[in-house]
Amino acid sequence: MRVGLVCPYTWEVPGGVQQHVGDLARALQRLGHDVSVLAPCDSETELDDHVVSAGRAVPVPYNGSVARLSFGFRAAARVRRWIRAGAFDVLHVHEPAAPSLSLLACWVAEGPIVATFHASTPRSRALAVSAGALQPALEKINGRIAVSDAARTTLVQHLGGDAVLVPNGVAVDRYTHARPFDGWPGEGGAIGFLGRIDESRKGLGVLLDAFDTLGRERTGLRLLIAGPGDTAEVRERVAPELRDRVVCLGRVDEADKVRAYHSVDVFCAPNLGGESFGIVLAEAMSAGAPILASDIPAFSSVLREGAAGRLFATGDPAGLARGAAELLDAPERRETLSRAARAAVDAYDWRTVAADVVRVYETVLPLERNAGPVTAGRQEPV
Repeated sequence: MRVGLVCPYTWEVPGGVQQHVGDLARALQRLGHDVSVLAPCDSETELDDHVVSAGRAVPVPYNGSVARLSFGFRAAARVRRWIRAGAFDVLHVHEPAAPSLSLLACWVAEGPIVATFHASTPRSRALAVSAGALQPALEKINGRIAVSDAARTTLVQHLGGDAVLVPNGVAVDRYTHARPFDGWPGEGGAIGFLGRIDESRKGLGVLLDAFDTLGRERTGLRLLIAGPGDTAEVRERVAPELRDRVVCLGRVDEADKVRAYHSVDVFCAPNLGGESFGIVLAEAMSAGAPILASDIPAFSSVLREGAAGRLFATGDPAGLARGAAELLDAPERRETLSRAARAAVDAYDWRTVAADVVRVYETVLPLERNAGPVTAGRQEPV
């Protein structure tokens, strides 16, 4: 079938939704489907043939972060042209509650529409205020997908309706094998972190507080940090006597991200909340990294309530330090968790997830397959 995927967030900035849409597109293509992706994008960004730019995005505070979104009459016109040219059998929009392309697509499109909800925001004033205005667009959605129980709960509480649970996917084979960085993890042990280092909900501050204890107790222990943000500011937060054992890579490409997972004895995800799934966990699990994660509901679910990774109390540096020490001192325990993680992550392999998504598509297609493609109406968004 011909599938149109709409990404609300700017394509050139790494993020979980962007990666989900990109990987889903490739997985659908491997299944034999014809796919086009529409996303905000800077003009200088190099795009794959199946990705179409909807123009530049602007930064907007959203869901506890700053997202780069595209909205307005010009963006709506681009959405309309793309839908008309695409002649899609099904339109699949992501995060349609965000003020961006997915919402515009719901406004202008007529035909089978599937939406995936990613966000987990138990208390969202923005969603509560805008729910009424969103309803005319959201009512046009024929099939709803939530990537986790947390995302499904957010949908039900703020927007109403229900959704099929289809988790985020991960290209397991991409992460299975990689050469560690030279000299890593080393005899003194290494803990890894990957995420936006300037976004407080990712929990790096909790890890740094724990390392202030661990680093003094374990003179050879090092911390490997990867992700966009001000690395100089991170180093300033570390005690001077420990700074030479904290390595900040900054933003990394896909190849170095995979190497980072293979360069540490323990991968730590100390997130404080706002996560609906935890793609970083699925990637680390694919790499076989022993995982230490905060016990937020999404992470607990992905890690099988602690069977595929050790959990600690969210926001507790002392609990993180105890968990890390336990794993660093127990190679057999790390190996057990590594095997359990590799086994558990098979449920999130894109080969499984994409097939589940296609089954949702099939439920919204008209019985008469020649009923015509998705069309773009004349109505402008208000």
